Amino acid sequence: MPVAGIDIGSLSTEVVILKKEEMLAQVIIPTGANSKLAAEKAMKEALEKSGLSFNELGYIVATGYGRGSVPFAKKKGTEISCHGKGAFFLHPGVRTVIDIGGQDSKVIRLSPQGKVIDFVMNEKCAAGTGRFLEVMAHALETDLEEMSRPSAPSVKTANISSMCTVFAESEVVSLVAEGHPREEIIKGIIYSVVERTISLARRVGVEEELMMTGGVAKNIALREALEKSLGIKITVPDEPQAVGALGAALLAAEEAVK
Repeated sequence: MPVAGIDIGSLSTEVVILKKEEMLAQVIIPTGANSKLAAEKAMKEALEKSGLSFNELGYIVATGYGRGSVPFAKKKGTEISCHGKGAFFLHPGVRTVIDIGGQDSKVIRLSPQGKVIDFVMNEKCAAGTGRFLEVMAHALETDLEEMSRPSAPSVKTANISSMCTVFAESEVVSLVAEGHPREEIIKGIIYSVVERTISLARRVGVEEELMMTGGVAKNIALREALEKSLGIKITVPDEPQAVGALGAALLAAEEAVK
């Protein structure tokens, strides 16, 4: 019986359709201003990809900050449980999951059986998230692609000390005015995110193996800097943004047989 998981994030919406643990479709679209419309659009695209009709889905689980705006979901799953379940399914050796999304970041510790044993979230401030990187890129008049390029070891790291996105943006503007090279400022931004992430991770402990999920996992420079700072190899799935939706679909599969 096909099932679906949908993850409504602040910046993107993902849908995964599974049948007997085989992925039939995966869709990622911008959430935009209306979570309900994004959910409907993403589900429609996923059904078209899978060749299924809506009535053929046996169960649907929604997760993410906008999970309450999905009227066709039969159950709501927490982001923590869904990200943990999705990560463990992709790589059963995973014991720590670092998820950095558009507006929040979280660190999850898993048991050898894939159960969540501890977690911590940073959801009160956008610092260290995808939105933070977007704001910094705008301040530098560049794009996220340039922000993702690893810098040479010889490049200095500009000091970005503020924990607040607004104040950090002001720092970046000041550094530009003072004539600091762009690559130094970008490196400083990347390491400010790394420092915030490590501070969060220390609250629950980091145990190998480590997986990084969420859209920010696609930032190669940040990923490499985090690996260097932690001294741990980081696994990144083929589509890190869809791990939450995958976990929701796996939860749907469990609910469908009850």
